[in-house]
Amino acid sequence: QVHIVESGGGSVQPGGSLRLSCVANGSAFSIVSMGWYRQAPEKQRELVAMMTDGFGTEYADSVKGRFAISREKAKNTGYLTMNNLKPEDTAVYRCYAGERVSATSINNHWGQGTQVTVSS
Repeated sequence: QVHIVESGGGSVQPGGSLRLSCVANGSAFSIVSMGWYRQAPEKQRELVAMMTDGFGTEYADSVKGRFAISREKAKNTGYLTMNNLKPEDTAVYRCYAGERVSATSINNHWGQGTQVTVSS
């Protein structure tokens, strides 16, 4: 059973930086993608950044040039480095890990979420 452990959220002033970490523990198969989604109050969940084996990375337009996703694949660990944070980045950030369990099937795993608050 995969268990996602997240860390690194918190409060920061506009222009500040944070780094989120995510570890997918307990996988018996290959973690082929890791990323983050976020959801702000009264807004829909949106993809922030995703890194997928064989497909590279993708980012929300709103974070391009400010956020960077990276992975230590051997450790099933992902990182989201967030720079030049803005108040509109305030949200609960949830880690996602895609586990390939067969040639045609991927199990989706989610973390509990970590709060990021950007405020002066």
